Amino acid sequence: MGSCALSEIWTGALNDGHRIGGRVGLYDTTLRDGEQTVGVVLDPEQKLEIARLLDELGVDRIEAGFPRVSQDDWEAVRLVAGAGLRAQVWGFSRAVPADLEALVELGVPASVIESPISDLKLDAIGVERQTMLERITSAMRFAAEHGIHAAFFGVDSTRAEPDFYDRVYTSAVEAGAREVVVVDTLGIASPEAVADLVARTRALVGGDVAIHFHGHNDFGLATASAVAAVRAGADWVHGTINGMGERAGNANLGEVALTLRALYGVDSNLRLERVRDVSARVQELSGYALEPWKPVTGETLFRRESGAVASQFHDPPSIEPYSSALVGAERGLVLGKKSGLDSIRIKADELGLDVPEKRCAELLARVKDLGMQKHGLVTDEEFRELVQETA
Repeated sequence: MGSCALSEIWTGALNDGHRIGGRVGLYDTTLRDGEQTVGVVLDPEQKLEIARLLDELGVDRIEAGFPRVSQDDWEAVRLVAGAGLRAQVWGFSRAVPADLEALVELGVPASVIESPISDLKLDAIGVERQTMLERITSAMRFAAEHGIHAAFFGVDSTRAEPDFYDRVYTSAVEAGAREVVVVDTLGIASPEAVADLVARTRALVGGDVAIHFHGHNDFGLATASAVAAVRAGADWVHGTINGMGERAGNANLGEVALTLRALYGVDSNLRLERVRDVSARVQELSGYALEPWKPVTGETLFRRESGAVASQFHDPPSIEPYSSALVGAERGLVLGKKSGLDSIRIKADELGLDVPEKRCAELLARVKDLGMQKHGLVTDEEFRELVQETA
C-alpha cells in the first residue's frame, strides 16, 4: 500500500490540512465476525483459502475464528494457525476458562478476549458488574500465564457507563492484557465520539498498550469512525472483506485502507491492487452480491454511461478521484439512454467499427431508443447490429 504512487490519487489539495500521516495495522475478522452475516456458512477449507488470500493481500493480522463455536470452527482455526502465513494469526475467545484452554490446546499465540461491559448487555445476561470484572481479570491472568498475547475486547464498550469502562480497561491491562479494543458493537458511535473514547482509552492504558478500533456500520459511519479512531491514536483497525458481518456489517477493510491512504496520508500494508479479486472470491464463497456502485470494489466504479462524462473519458483525473489501476480495476464505457455523441465515437473505435461522423447522430438516437426499451444497457453485440442496420 505504501508503494502506491501519489500520481494515482487525484483528490487535490483540499484535504492537506487534515492529513494524519504515519501507518496503521489492519486486523481482519472476516473468518469470524464476517461469517456472522446471515446465511453465510464457510467450511474449514474455504476459510483456509480466504486466509491465504488475506495474507497475499497484505493483511497484518487474521482472526482465524472462535474455536469453541463448533467442530468446523475448531478445525478452521487449526488449519489457519498451521498454514505458515506471514500474517499474525489470532484467535477469539470469551473470558471463560474453556475458551481459553481451547486456545492453548490449538497453540494460538494471540487472541482477543471478549466480555460484554455495557449495563444493557450485563442486564440481558443477568451478570453483575463486579462478577464480570472478576471474570475479565481472571481471563487476562490466565492468558498471560500461558503465553497468550491477549487484547481485551469490551463488547458494547461504546455504550458502557464511563466509570465501569475505565475500571474494566485499566483492570484488564493490570491483569495482563497486552492490547485493548474499543468496540462499537452496534455501530452507534459518531466519529467524534469514537475519537473521544479512543483518546480517553489511551490516557487510561498508557502509551505502551496498543489500541484497536472495532466498528460496525449500522449508521453508515464505520469507515469515518475508523479514520477518527486512527486520528485519535488507534494502532489497529478491525474490519472485514466487503464489510460483511451482522446487521449492516463491519468496517470494510478495503474502504478503510484506501480512505486513510488517499485522503489522510496514512499507510498500511494492504495491496489495494488485489482487493477487487479478493472481494470477488469472498463473495463467491459466501454466496452474496454487492451493490454495483460500492466504493473500491463495485462493478460500475469505473464504467461510464453518461454522454457528458464520455466527452472527458480520455482524461481520467477529470472524472475519477483515483486511478483504476490503484485498485486493479478496468475502465470502460457502456451505451444506453444517457449516452452522447462522444460515447458513440469511443465505443465504435473500441470495437474497431467504421462509423462515419455523419451517421453518429442517427446511431445515437437508435442507441437511446433501445436503452429506453430495454430499461437497461445496450450490449456491444447490439451496438454492432445497430451499426450494420444504419449503414
